[in-house]
Amino acid sequence: MAVRKLKPVTPGQRHKIIGTFEEITASVPEKSLVCGKRSTGGRNNSGKMTVRYRGGGHKRKLRLIDFKREKDGVPATVKTIEYDPNRSARIALLFYADGEKRYIIAPVGLQVGDVLNSGPQAAPEVGNSLPLANIPVGTVIHNIELRPGQGAKLVRAAGNFAQLTSREGDYCVIKLPSGETRKILSACKATVGSVGNTDHALEQSGKAGRTRWMGRRPHNRGVVMNPHDHPMGGGEGRQSGGHPRSRNGLYAKGLKTRAPKKHSNKYIIERANKKK
Repeated sequence: MAVRKLKPVTPGQRHKIIGTFEEITASVPEKSLVCGKRSTGGRNNSGKMTVRYRGGGHKRKLRLIDFKREKDGVPATVKTIEYDPNRSARIALLFYADGEKRYIIAPVGLQVGDVLNSGPQAAPEVGNSLPLANIPVGTVIHNIELRPGQGAKLVRAAGNFAQLTSREGDYCVIKLPSGETRKILSACKATVGSVGNTDHALEQSGKAGRTRWMGRRPHNRGVVMNPHDHPMGGGEGRQSGGHPRSRNGLYAKGLKTRAPKKHSNKYIIERANKKK
């Protein structure tokens, strides 16, 4: 995956940096693995706006991704690498030996024609999914489950990867992309390799309109609002706004929001790196 910078023929192209899409091999998704996606525009079931600055955007179709990888012992061939508008990573279409088709997150190095496997007997190679107990220590992984059979919940975004650092009894110690180190049950599955589309972080939209295509509307700062609308609003001239806080008055910087008695605290060995 690479990126390309456009010539500034128009103001919107001056800062535009986009992917080359060179790894994409199909432009139309598999019809049996697609369903409609309804856009909410930030409204709830009664029509009330509960999330601001959302709305519009291009119409999308939801690709059904297989995060469980429970077809153990059935080899699958990579048929295509495709673009997914609902996530930053690319997706790969698998044709299983028994005729079933499924989408997975495409890792770095996956090519059309590769054969993938899942289950305890699978080799720890890129794209294969197997329990953490069967993955060698030091291996780079992604698509990690938190509970056996639940489906992958961690490390699914473009360019991300975690590392299996050690084992402690029934648990494996995983270093996550945030810098956090935590224990995960060895029976949980993970996929070998790192998530593809690694240059996604280098992309720049170039203009406000491209952000609108993604369904994001203009975002207003709290300090430019009136006191009625935001705790940081009001004042004569340009006021600092006081301590940064949300619209509901909750401090935005320095306030711990994680529950002190959260059940998963006992699995966390080291917290994520704090910004200095």
